[in-house]
Amino acid sequence: MALLIVLSGSCKKFIEEEPQTALTEEQVFSKLDNIEPLLLGLYTSWRNTKKDRGGFMFTLGSDEAQQGAYQVQTDDRQAGLDRYNGFLTASNTALAQQWDSRWPVIAAAARIIYSLSLNTEEGARKNTILGEASFIRAALDFEVSQYWGEIPLIDQAKFDEYGTRRQPLPLVYQTIISDLETAVQYLPETQSDKRRATKGAAIALLGKVYLYAPEASGARDYAKARDQFKLLVDGGRYQLVSNYADLWDPSKPNSTESIYEFQFNNTYPDNNQTQWQMGSRSLAEIDQYCYFGGYDLMVPTQYCYSDAGNGGIWENGDLRKNESIRYDFTYKGRTPTLNPSFGGDELDPHVKKYEDPRTDGMLSFWLSGKNIFYMRYADVLLCYAETLNETGSTSQGVDLVNNTIRKRAWGGTLPAANMWNAGMSAAEFRTNILDERMRELCFEGWRRMDLIRTGKLVDLVKQRNKWTKQSGTIQAFHNRYPIPLQEIKQNDDIEESDQNPGYLNN
Repeated sequence: MALLIVLSGSCKKFIEEEPQTALTEEQVFSKLDNIEPLLLGLYTSWRNTKKDRGGFMFTLGSDEAQQGAYQVQTDDRQAGLDRYNGFLTASNTALAQQWDSRWPVIAAAARIIYSLSLNTEEGARKNTILGEASFIRAALDFEVSQYWGEIPLIDQAKFDEYGTRRQPLPLVYQTIISDLETAVQYLPETQSDKRRATKGAAIALLGKVYLYAPEASGARDYAKARDQFKLLVDGGRYQLVSNYADLWDPSKPNSTESIYEFQFNNTYPDNNQTQWQMGSRSLAEIDQYCYFGGYDLMVPTQYCYSDAGNGGIWENGDLRKNESIRYDFTYKGRTPTLNPSFGGDELDPHVKKYEDPRTDGMLSFWLSGKNIFYMRYADVLLCYAETLNETGSTSQGVDLVNNTIRKRAWGGTLPAANMWNAGMSAAEFRTNILDERMRELCFEGWRRMDLIRTGKLVDLVKQRNKWTKQSGTIQAFHNRYPIPLQEIKQNDDIEESDQNPGYLNN
């Protein structure tokens, strides 16, 4: 029978909850048949952090994407994520919602890991469940720590030692790496149920953790990251799809390029509502069944949608441009017009990657349900090339990018004029790879982390994000988000003095 757990907004209250069942913990956890359903529910809970606004709030306030004008005009607290002003505080509800949605999932993963220590059954099934729960806990600990810094470590076996205090970065990343090493050890190469993680996903994330870990954690290690990515490149299990457009075709999910993707469909509650936030309000006015309508939560920055000749990133002939960004808003022969009561940018370029044509004319765009990538092989190749550059093999990294990522971007034949020069310096490579990551991976959730780890967040965002530039208030401390005020009030282990530097507890 499934274990019923009462979720709480405070991670401490959650972890101390007792199972609401007549059976003891030991009796419930003595059978893997009782634990595995908890794991499957954990996958759904993790997936649901990527639904609707929740999956994209961290991409706002970057040099890649920003809020639409109407969103900025009508929600000051949410607008603070782009403006970096007095509304980006501990009481910011837009951020608190993201913090709150992730801790119950982390705590549930910790509970499964603990439950397996009470289970005396043996065999591959038990080990696989341990690998999966460890992978999910590591993925969420990594995400939350990237944005908030020192975080609580939820481990029932060490609860007396750790409590729910923020832990030092070296311990946080040591724990994340340990969880991923467990996942690599026990996860299978393949899973018939595409919801479930594989060994390749754990290897890829372990490589990313070594690459993205803050220097203060002591865990950043380009050589170790390189070696993890090399395992995947040499293994041959993953391959780029030949046509970039196929990645965004909902009839072609879980391709050879997919390392892990969140599974959605067009039926509630398994829809993702993503298009509801990405599309144009002007199209929504024309037809609620227009598959590229929506409400302008997140739109590309001018840098992200412009050609190189106009100060942007796109080179002539790059096929990724029109697959990633919508420029044409004509619908069934009708050209929409701007409503003067809106913000004025509803017909500027919009995010295209999450459009779901299956809904067109039949379902509201609220029922969009394309899968959402967590990690794909193109990301691994770019990360591998970056680690090659950082370990003294710049020309090898250049060749890799030219012959895989950029070659595909030009339909399989990369023009000589668009080839990167193998003689570029390591510093030039760092600049080029950051732009290439935007071209390849825009709106897929990695940009803010990329800016933080490279030390470019403040400089590039204040240049390229319209609202940040207008406000002029972004500072170095904005590399971290504020710990939510309600967490400080509810969690006895986090004091007001534990707030991230630069933020007041108001």
